[in-house]
Amino acid sequence: MTTTTSILQQAAEMWAARREPASLAEPTLDRAEEVAYGVLMVPGFGHAFAIRHEDGLVLFDTGAALFAKRLHEQVTAWHTGPVTHAVYSHGHIDHVGGLRRFDADADAHGRARPVAIAHENVLKRFRRYAETQGYNTVINRRQFRSPGLIWPAEFREPDVTVADTHVIEVGGLRLELTHHRGETDDHLVGWLPEQRILFPGDLFLGVAPNAGNPQKVQRYPVDWAAALRWMASLDAELMLGSHGVPVVGADHVRQALENTARYLETIVDQTIACLNDGATLVETLHRVRVPDDLAGLHYLQPLYDEPEFVVRNVWRQFAGWYDGNPAHLKPATDQQLATELAALSGGAQVLADRALELAREGSHRLACHLGAVFKCHAHIRSEARVTAAS
Repeated sequence: MTTTTSILQQAAEMWAARREPASLAEPTLDRAEEVAYGVLMVPGFGHAFAIRHEDGLVLFDTGAALFAKRLHEQVTAWHTGPVTHAVYSHGHIDHVGGLRRFDADADAHGRARPVAIAHENVLKRFRRYAETQGYNTVINRRQFRSPGLIWPAEFREPDVTVADTHVIEVGGLRLELTHHRGETDDHLVGWLPEQRILFPGDLFLGVAPNAGNPQKVQRYPVDWAAALRWMASLDAELMLGSHGVPVVGADHVRQALENTARYLETIVDQTIACLNDGATLVETLHRVRVPDDLAGLHYLQPLYDEPEFVVRNVWRQFAGWYDGNPAHLKPATDQQLATELAALSGGAQVLADRALELAREGSHRLACHLGAVFKCHAHIRSEARVTAAS
């Protein structure tokens, strides 16, 4: 059912904490809307924004390829001018998939294609995605419960790459771009100084920062916090993130950015204190806590990532991959360990039964340990039966 509540109304409701975000993607955002003069927000899993100028439009982010047709239809229904430029806030596929239809428009009318602008590391990301297409297909099928997903290996590459800063000046518009590391190493923040509108990309999500994410490459909580502090210093009147709902009003924008910075800073500081104290990773995971005043904020809920995963990324960045447990330094195979534990406990079924008991009692962490051993042992026995049968 189509909502009649405007995007900005929903933003006001969320800030008043009358409702928490549903997830990283807001299902209630179902139609494009002009959220500021000359700025169209096109919702999606990754939002896209069209910014009008005297000679056409600039896109900030272009959404996912799956929604490219809808993006094109909604933007062209709002304004028929050409897209002169497009900015990728970073190289994740939900931000770089919607430009080809605008390229086709340009080709059909005999004009220049949009100038795509991105940080220079986006090209490295695209190469890595192509090299690890199989891995990314597997993990994203699992993460998004999409068995038919095929990870792309070809992308619309940027025409201009940025190392640090870049300014788009076209048709009376000035859009300033600045590089920061955070969720990725290839992030650009957009800033319209005249309107005081901030485009943080994924550096503000409306949920807890996606700074851990177990299956993804290194993320940068320290740099991310610094980027949030820098964005707060801009005194923006409107913040249009590429996920979630907008944040309206200078005080609200500043609070959101500073509290998110503080969220990351406390996790980083506590993790490094544990490292310096000689704690293992597991000990650290159980020691680090987000302060109650931050944990209760509606825009810092762990709906897509969680503090424990951020701790692991801080550990990885500052301490490497070894977690301090000697058994993990040169481990036996999972199969060897499962066989031994099953034999010592009286059989794999004993482990499975105990795992179920623990799960019913709410001890899910321990239940997963025993369940993993049972699963591994069951796999060994299945392979043995296949070998015997052959």
